[in-house]
Amino acid sequence: MILKGRFTPRRKALLVLVLMALAWLGWGWYSGVAITRGVEKEQMDWNGDGQVSGEEFFQAFYAVQVKDTEEGNRQCRSFVWRSSGEEFRRDCRTVFKKDAAE
Repeated sequence: MILKGRFTPRRKALLVLVLMALAWLGWGWYSGVAITRGVEKEQMDWNGDGQVSGEEFFQAFYAVQVKDTEEGNRQCRSFVWRSSGEEFRRDCRTVFKKDAAE
């Protein structure tokens, strides 16, 4: 005997919610929003006042884009407002690589 389960309205709503979350994650990864680029909460001080507010945290989900660049030993991460394209912060570091001969 095979029991055929019903796709209840609750399960349909859950499926729609999961699909929407996956679609947002895909969009976020594609567009480079900060939350999908491994930005830590401590780094989300967008206005430079020394504290991360709830608004700044949520802006990482939709408003701030991260662009990574590398020039030789120098690796930079630019933080850009998605709406205007204006860069408001750039963090750079120098990475020393071991020689292949060693």
